[in-house]
Amino acid sequence: MGDTQYAKNGAIHIAYQIHGDGPLDLVYVPGWVSNIEVMWEDPGLARFLRRLASFSRLIIFDKRGTGLSDPVDVDKLPTLEVRMDDLRSVMDAARSERATLFGHSEGGNMCVLFAATYPERTDGLVLACSYAKRLRSDDYPWAPTREERVAETESFEEIWADPRRIVEYYAPSRAHDEAFVRWLARYLRLSASPRAAAALNMMNAFIDVTPVLPAVHAPARLIYRADDQDVKIEEGRYIASKLRNATLVEVPGGDHFFWAGDPEPFLAEIEEFVTGHRTPEEPERVLATALFTDIVGSTETAAALGDQSWRDLLDRHNSLIRAEFVRWRGTEVDTAGDGFLATFDGPARAIRCARAISTSVESLGVAVRCGLHTGEMEIVDGNVSGLAVHIGARISSFAGSGEVLVSRTVKDLVAGAGFEFESRGVHTLKGVPDDWQIYAVSDN
Repeated sequence: MGDTQYAKNGAIHIAYQIHGDGPLDLVYVPGWVSNIEVMWEDPGLARFLRRLASFSRLIIFDKRGTGLSDPVDVDKLPTLEVRMDDLRSVMDAARSERATLFGHSEGGNMCVLFAATYPERTDGLVLACSYAKRLRSDDYPWAPTREERVAETESFEEIWADPRRIVEYYAPSRAHDEAFVRWLARYLRLSASPRAAAALNMMNAFIDVTPVLPAVHAPARLIYRADDQDVKIEEGRYIASKLRNATLVEVPGGDHFFWAGDPEPFLAEIEEFVTGHRTPEEPERVLATALFTDIVGSTETAAALGDQSWRDLLDRHNSLIRAEFVRWRGTEVDTAGDGFLATFDGPARAIRCARAISTSVESLGVAVRCGLHTGEMEIVDGNVSGLAVHIGARISSFAGSGEVLVSRTVKDLVAGAGFEFESRGVHTLKGVPDDWQIYAVSDN
């Protein structure tokens, strides 16, 4: 479960994954472009998908022309009917006789058409921030004009070079989250090329499922954010009015990406719709290793260099550290001033990353201190909290220039991994109960 597999529709390969083993199938159809492997690299989207898989057998896939599925000829793009048939092929390959369909944005159109075409295979329809058509008309005045679509399409090469505009428009609550911006840049690059993305965007201009809506017999749950700039709440009301059995839920916020902002209302509505009940919201708790870094003597260095030179140094420092996070599969959680907090799902990789960081920043003429601790942490909106995080921060404060300090917990967990340690004694950590044995990672 979870490995990427391929369904075939004629000669076309469609990449899909299955997660969870719940009694009911839920098929997620993403909007516009996607990559089902890079999806899991964003903590917020990964948590959302894991939650769906906790109460269903979740099936996700990349539409043809996107992500890991076969590319398409941008001069001869597939129709909505052809792409909808790919959904059927994925369900057949996954041995899914019936499913609830969860469509986001453009993915909702495919779900609507499938539900009307295959009512015997559709248990229900969940539409998140979806539209019925994408060119403005007198009876659908919320869609963009043709001129607006053309102008948007012509901007994709520029947007692919700097996706910040995408974030500001589709996920304004994450506009200042540098880790999210970098992830989205990678997600877009590995979902489609700029030319392919532009072609698919123009193809969407010809989508119109308004005649199909009355033919959908399955119950539907429509979830829209009140201040979404891309798909207006009025579009949800229009679609709900045309469906036979639909409930419209309006939630606060302006993020078009459902997993940005507060995703809990979407999760609660989907779970209730699929299973008939809601799980009480609880913070997600995971076992992880926290790594803290900061520059030794940063105040003195900044004063000696001056503002501009210090900013230039920080930029180079940050780039080096982020490269090591990628290399060792760490997740950047926060950065403030000259320090970072990252988490790892394995303490050995966290130690190797810390040592690599310490070595790489020497080329800048600075030294960092690093502290690590492994423990259970709460994850809320992409941030981590809990006693384990405080312990990691306190251990970091004891480190000297170029040192990597770890807790006894980390040392015990990596036994046999080839590391050597030197005791740095037993310490009382401010605000943390008990005394803590601290070790320095030795060069070996």
